[in-house]
Amino acid sequence: MPLKKIRLLWRDNPLKRGTDVAESWMFLTTAVLIAVTAPAAGVAAASALDTSSQRQGHEGKSVSAILTEDPPARIGVDSAGGAGGRVHATVRWTATDGTVHTGETTVAPGLRAGDRTTAWINRYGSLLRDPAAPGEAVAQSIAVGIVAASTTGLLLIGANKAGVVLLNRRRYAQWEKDWAETDFRWRHRQP
Repeated sequence: MPLKKIRLLWRDNPLKRGTDVAESWMFLTTAVLIAVTAPAAGVAAASALDTSSQRQGHEGKSVSAILTEDPPARIGVDSAGGAGGRVHATVRWTATDGTVHTGETTVAPGLRAGDRTTAWINRYGSLLRDPAAPGEAVAQSIAVGIVAASTTGLLLIGANKAGVVLLNRRRYAQWEKDWAETDFRWRHRQP
């Protein structure tokens, strides 16, 4: 059906109305915008998240920490070894100025109180609760890019559909006017 609408643009047709031409151009414009802006939005969103993750990784600093309590049992199974394979636990670490801090972060399952682990702190010395692993950051960037591209495409399709609704209202109003004029002429011609 859409290809027929586009073909109407270049054909001479006595039944072609201005709203038909407008709808064809709207469809063509929407298709071009989706082809260009949806991937661009996806790439922009993914690169913004990737840049943020890299900045967090460069700003973060690893410190040696000791578990202060046994972590809770892991719920669920994560065979990929991702974030789902880690649990939250309270750890204690010593800052560069010699002060001792305590906080909660993700640790590998199976550790017990008193075991050493690696924790990540930001440039202000605050513990990062859920530091992103490089693989997780890539997966999140891809997911955000796909969602941004899809959302952009859906918004453009929605705008096109809203334009078609407005054009249809205009068509119906024009048809009503044309039928009223035709009816008036027919009634005055009859004896």
